[in-house]
Amino acid sequence: MDQSRTDRPAVPVGEQLDPEVVSFRAQFDQKSPLDELVREGARRMLQSAIDAEVEAFIAKHEDRRDESGKRLVVRNGSLPEREILTGAGAIPLKQGRVRDNTPDPEKRVTFTSNVLPAYLRKTQAIEELIPWLYLKGVSTGDFAEALQSLVGERAAGLSANVVVRLKDQWCVEYEQWSKRDLSGKRYVYIWADGIHAKVRLEDDANKKQCLLVLMGATADGQKELIAVLDGYRESEQSWSELLLDLKQRGLATAPKVAVGDGALGFWAALRKVFPETREQRCWVHKTANVLNNMPRSVQPKAKGDLHEIWQAATKANAEKAFNEFMEKYEAKYPKACECLKKDREVLLTFYDFPAEHWGHLRTSNPIESTFATIRLRHRKTKGSGTRRASLAMMFKLAQSASRRWRRLNCHEKIALVIEGRSFKDGILQDEIAA
Repeated sequence: MDQSRTDRPAVPVGEQLDPEVVSFRAQFDQKSPLDELVREGARRMLQSAIDAEVEAFIAKHEDRRDESGKRLVVRNGSLPEREILTGAGAIPLKQGRVRDNTPDPEKRVTFTSNVLPAYLRKTQAIEELIPWLYLKGVSTGDFAEALQSLVGERAAGLSANVVVRLKDQWCVEYEQWSKRDLSGKRYVYIWADGIHAKVRLEDDANKKQCLLVLMGATADGQKELIAVLDGYRESEQSWSELLLDLKQRGLATAPKVAVGDGALGFWAALRKVFPETREQRCWVHKTANVLNNMPRSVQPKAKGDLHEIWQAATKANAEKAFNEFMEKYEAKYPKACECLKKDREVLLTFYDFPAEHWGHLRTSNPIESTFATIRLRHRKTKGSGTRRASLAMMFKLAQSASRRWRRLNCHEKIALVIEGRSFKDGILQDEIAA
């Protein structure tokens, strides 16, 4: 049996790959006859399981027939072949395509494979696996062991230098991304936050880093990372530089709403750069700040009372719950109540937008949940080596996470927001009039 080679994407003209990276990748190109036998056996087993799953789904819906007795749920060819990276190597697989010909789209059934999920893909190059491991908290010196368990013993030749040079490539990618043209882009909602990190290899003055992160929702409800900047704390100057840079690169239309915590720097900068954008304070951050000014014994009850405010069905009920909270706690805990009262108006902005979007607008959770992994990475390695590496790592994390970002609920109503239509308590005013 002839030795086979693994096809790889062509390298763009003019792009030089690091020799050590090329050497490492070459180790995976040669397959022994035994490897091929194992790989073919695994392919047949997986393909049989996938085919059986499709047939079982069609048999389950055999009773769905049209007036002439023909089946409505039928197999309709196959989806394009794709390769899955396994311990036996890259395995090509095909999944049958299932069609439901039921006239009413709402009554159609959809086939989803458990054996071959839609998100499962072959890693096109080993470089894509390395950032994932790195961001999940695997230290540079542990890559060989981690990769061996994924792609076999041949990964033992991976050196720390390969990883370091790949991180340099991420930095170049970040720099190109941070200069991209934003002409024609429009973000209806934006979320802002500062991610604090430690940097090990900088001098004392630069060991603490604040990464300014801005995410946005487009007109079709998709979430995108807009910017990541190495800022000086969360100062007005740093946020102004970020927002002005977006304008200079073509982001001409102001967002309808900005969501963030109480960091004064961002809001001061926003009012100067996009004065027409409305403000919504994050209820998660506000709740934590209020409770920090109260005794532990009182916090559970107070937290429940705060939830009564932002979970109220109408703004009038929220205002009532707000007043009740002040009457109940202001005498004994004035600092906590002052913390809440100072942002009263901007805590309730979300009531003027579609109710389906409230879950997205009340908190800066889209950023918090996405970048929780970066905190894990810093705990594992006691901080990134350099400020530049932190920026690149944040960028690669967002690239990985963006494939799982959920579209906004009822995204069709974003068009109404763009049009400037009026909402009261989450309901379109035209609907009330009707």
